[in-house]
Amino acid sequence: MSKIPKVLKLNNGFSIPTIGLGTYKSSPNEVKDAVEYAISIGYRHIDTAKLYGNEKEIGDALVNILKSGKVKRDDLFITTKLWNNFHQKNLVVPQIKESLKLLKLDYVDLYLIHWPFAFKEDAELLPTDSSAYSDVDYLETWEGMEECVTQGLAKSIGLSNFNKQQIDRVLQNCKIKPVVNQIEVNPNLSQPELIKFCQDKCIVVTGFCPLERFGNSRDPNYPGPTAQDPKVIEIAKKYNKTAPQIILRYLLELGISVIPKSVNPTRIKENFEITDFDLDCEEIEYLKSRNKGARVSAMLQYKDHKYYPF
Repeated sequence: MSKIPKVLKLNNGFSIPTIGLGTYKSSPNEVKDAVEYAISIGYRHIDTAKLYGNEKEIGDALVNILKSGKVKRDDLFITTKLWNNFHQKNLVVPQIKESLKLLKLDYVDLYLIHWPFAFKEDAELLPTDSSAYSDVDYLETWEGMEECVTQGLAKSIGLSNFNKQQIDRVLQNCKIKPVVNQIEVNPNLSQPELIKFCQDKCIVVTGFCPLERFGNSRDPNYPGPTAQDPKVIEIAKKYNKTAPQIILRYLLELGISVIPKSVNPTRIKENFEITDFDLDCEEIEYLKSRNKGARVSAMLQYKDHKYYPF
């Protein structure tokens, strides 16, 4: 059986758990229980963001968990993200401090620039008009991110939804290297070139939306969820697993970490139980063949922004 590591080493010496809990679109009245349950069964990585509006409830869950004494703060890996309205350098530290207050933490393990493109500070979080766009360069934003590390507010910093050219530009101009690029990765969008580029630069890829479940400005050519593919369902029966478990196991073969989102205890447990079987070469090749380059999270409404990454 091929050994899937529990953690992946980051380029600054820290490690990120291979399987984490995603919380996008997890509503406040559900996410607290989901986080507590996930950590109780072995999850150690919880992923959230300013945009998700659930940092406070996740913070409440973390307080309960840490009070119980079952895990220590050092055992956990908490990720949150800077939203697009706050890309000016002087806004970054105040934003992470706000997130830390909601999360009831002294530091986060990983702070990410959520997208490379910026909005004006006084615009809506998801504006509908290009007049809300800001030209703030993500290199300026990165200087603010580095300050978060200097001040001990984040142990590691990274990127999300950045393309090769944008990552390279950060690498050419940074004092602290990004440790992660969090991008959409699933069988319909397996991103082999971008993953290889990141790995060659010692940047870990974390795959969000691994099960293709949410629709945020979905690509109009989207081919349909892999979990409904009859061949994938057949493979799942062979291993006495579910189709989502087959998909997640395949993604781990790519050498990335994954953060499947769920608030359902059964699914949270299933998403964690994916390292006790191996797919054969033919099955992996079939899943690779599903790659159509179609995005669930395309953010097409912002495609005319100068820093739009796709």
